[in-house]
Order: sequence, then C-alpha cells, then structure tokens
Amino acid sequence: MVYITRALVDVLVDLAREADPDPVSTGISTTPAGNLEGAEELSAETAVFTDFYLPDPGNPVNAVFGVDLTTPAGQTQGQFVSHPVGELEVTKRDDLAPVIVVATLPWGTGEDSFGAFNRLGERQPLSIVDARAPDGSLPEESSV
Repeated sequence: MVYITRALVDVLVDLAREADPDPVSTGISTTPAGNLEGAEELSAETAVFTDFYLPDPGNPVNAVFGVDLTTPAGQTQGQFVSHPVGELEVTKRDDLAPVIVVATLPWGTGEDSFGAFNRLGERQPLSIVDARAPDGSLPEESSV
C-alpha cells in the first residue's frame, strides 16, 4: 500500500495541470505517520508521502540524460511524473524510483488519472490520507 497526503496530491495535480502540455517529473519524500496529525489509524512507522522538490524544467542534464541534479541523492523515496499525452502507466522514460506516482488527463485524483506504481510498472494500492505535519514542525531559519 502506498500512502500519500491529500495536500501533496493536490499540489502534484496542480503542477501537472499548470505544466500541461509539458510533462512534470520531481522527487517526492515520505514522513513517518507517527510524525503527522490525522494519520493515527496508521502505525507510527508507516511511510506517508508528504513532500516534493520543485521540478527544474530548464535543467539540460536532466532533459538529455534523465538525471535530476536538483534533488539531493537519497532524499526521496519516490518520483512523481505527469503524462499529459499518454496512459496511466510507468514508461521507460520515467525514473525508476521504488515508488512512481503518475498523473494523466483528466487531471484529478480518480483511478483513471492518478495512481502509484512500483519500479516494475505494476500498479500499487494507493490511499490518500487527510494528514499533515503538526503546526510549528518546520525548523526556524537562523540568521547568518
């Protein structure tokens, strides 16, 4: 089972909609359910996708070689990709992360337009949870 917060789903679908007709690809990362408010029904260790890195559409290395140099290595447990023209499936051009979340037209959260897959391209059960990080959970910026 792949768990993802509703807020992250909304942001990812909006990114895909705004980029259309261009595809979007960005890393997504998890937070343990025990660190989230509203995820009490899950075990504390359950990984829930909560965050993403802003995509860098102007990165020529990524465009040519498929290597995303804007996301720190090892910082993401999954990849989000949009397929503005295509099927809801993993393609050979998609990053082979452990979990690939795919969105396609019509942009939304229905089973025909939003889904999760493993690196072999097999569809995985997906659960959208209404959870969020607790208020004040972000570290305060320090002045230099």
